Amino acid sequence: MMVRAIRGATTVENNDAHEIIEETKKLLEEIVENNNICEEDIISVVFTVTKDLDAAFPAVAARQIGWTSHALMCMQEIDVPGSLGKCIRVMLHINTDKGNHEMIHTYLNGAKILRPDLT
Repeated sequence: MMVRAIRGATTVENNDAHEIIEETKKLLEEIVENNNICEEDIISVVFTVTKDLDAAFPAVAARQIGWTSHALMCMQEIDVPGSLGKCIRVMLHINTDKGNHEMIHTYLNGAKILRPDLT
């Protein structure tokens, strides 16, 4: 098995804890489904949020869906002028036999503009 990284992102309408957690759950669940990931193959998950999101840690979503033994980290994005606001990004590190070209990166809501090549 190799370690691979899978990226994803989503946006929220409001800086609201419930909305941040629910949209992050949707993103994680879709990444897992798209890539047929077994929970035991997840090594770690890194979350970032834009400066305008501080109502909740997105890692709470991972804990709520049962990822209780995984290494999770939340960080704040650098504040680049003109960048997409109210954005939650994620990078999962997984054990897999698949190649990098087989990883399905997932972008939801307003974050779809970040990777138009994937839509």
